[in-house]
Amino acid sequence: MAKTTNLNIRVDEELKSKAEAIFKELGLNMSTAINMFLRYSVRYGGIPFDLRIEKPNEKTQSAIDDVDNNRNMSKTFDNVSALMEDLNA
Repeated sequence: MAKTTNLNIRVDEELKSKAEAIFKELGLNMSTAINMFLRYSVRYGGIPFDLRIEKPNEKTQSAIDDVDNNRNMSKTFDNVSALMEDLNA
């Protein structure tokens, strides 16, 4: 087993809290998340990944809800000519 060492860093308190909440939702603690980042960064040779929880903004969520509930949908067309006629109206 490799020897371990402590890494002391200073971060903004609010940033730390927000990061801990995200890591917790992903099933990770701060130490594991930092170790993952460091190991993968070394392997990749840089900052290698985007690990996040996608949360759509209010407008996007509203559009998703509309589609899920078949609301505010656009017209349908039987052919391209009908679509083009409607677009040019």
